[in-house]
Amino acid sequence: MTDSKIASHRKTILEMYAQHAPRYTSYPTALKFAPVAHDILVDANEKSDADTLSLYVHIPFCKTLCYYCGCNKIVTRHSEKADVYLRYIEKEIIARQHLADAKRIVSLHLGGGSPSFLSESQHIELMSTLRRYFSFEVDATLSIELDPRNVTKPYLRTLKQLGYNRLSFGLQDTDYNVQHTINRVQSTSHIADLVFEAKSLGFDSVNLDLIYGLPHQNLETFKTTVAATKAMAPDRISLFSYAHLPERFAAQRKFSDDMLPDATLKSELYSYAVESFAGIGYEKIGLDHFAKPTDELAVAYKNGVLHRNFQGYTTHGDSDLLGLGLSSISSLGNAFAQNPKKLNDYYLQIDNKLPTAVVGLTLTKDDLIRRDVISSLMCNMQVDIQEIEKRHAIVFSEYFHKTIEKLKPLQNDGLLLMKKHWLLVPESARIYIRAICVKFDAYFHEDEMSQRYSKAI
Repeated sequence: MTDSKIASHRKTILEMYAQHAPRYTSYPTALKFAPVAHDILVDANEKSDADTLSLYVHIPFCKTLCYYCGCNKIVTRHSEKADVYLRYIEKEIIARQHLADAKRIVSLHLGGGSPSFLSESQHIELMSTLRRYFSFEVDATLSIELDPRNVTKPYLRTLKQLGYNRLSFGLQDTDYNVQHTINRVQSTSHIADLVFEAKSLGFDSVNLDLIYGLPHQNLETFKTTVAATKAMAPDRISLFSYAHLPERFAAQRKFSDDMLPDATLKSELYSYAVESFAGIGYEKIGLDHFAKPTDELAVAYKNGVLHRNFQGYTTHGDSDLLGLGLSSISSLGNAFAQNPKKLNDYYLQIDNKLPTAVVGLTLTKDDLIRRDVISSLMCNMQVDIQEIEKRHAIVFSEYFHKTIEKLKPLQNDGLLLMKKHWLLVPESARIYIRAICVKFDAYFHEDEMSQRYSKAI
């Protein structure tokens, strides 16, 4: 096959599988949650055999609007709004503390919005509240997402004193044209200073978030972003695909489609970053993460115990997850539950002493089976068929006979290897993993749901 035919074939495959698909931070996805009339977490917690708990606290506030962002956020400059919010967080903790009874807290993650919206004194208040009501393990993982534009070196020192040991900075892209278009102009040298300061302060891990597929990105400018990332030598790198959903997020309508990289260019950006980071010793973790070989994420991946939840890849997959704050999601036992997405609704639930979670889902046996398969693909790029059969008392080929038929075109296109006891995703097909997982999704109907998810590539 000539080079031109090979290129044409690759482009055809990309276009074929660049479909809309979930990110699979959970299965079933949050779009399947339905209104609940009672606190489904109570029953789920009683049936759960987990003796550890992870906490997630959502800080929804941001000082400015990043146009690409699809997170649940509130843009404001009024810091006093966070004072009120933290008081409601404490009220929610008091109401839900029973869900943590006899469970040891092994991890805490602050996401947003932007947790760096909080002042140092507000962080002190929040941590004091959390430690007052929860029992943290001595070696618990305490992580926080930071907008570097709102962070100083003294700020980092305060976080370290409060016990945080993992930081994640939003780098996204270093090119000014890209930054200006997405309304997130920031100094690369300032971010580098923060990364080096965090290392000198003794944080266990520093992560940098990158995004590929942003407006005006091209291979040459993205190479500069990758080079800057490598120079900072973070412990972890997250390489996220930009999720373009202008129907859901109004700010994304500021980008015309012709500003965005097409599937071919997006694939080139991804491949370049993967090869660059792997080339200097980073371990590839799942679809979009990289870690130094000594990082616990890389160790978990090598040992086959990596997990995935609403915050991404984690080493605490055997723990239940309790979400606190606006729009946060809890996962206890066999149930998911999500808090209101609007601030006034969240406050009303708490003021009226109602269950905080307003939508959720209790997983069926089929959900649990498919969740394990999809999670294994997303984490390990493979499925141990015998392990799934043993865990769920099924015959894989019989249970998934319809799905296996759907997988054959992917096998023919070289995206999946189907063996007697294994499903394997070749390294060259890593970028297609979401398109592969969707074949196991019993809820996904392309005609009805495609526009509710971003493109897989």
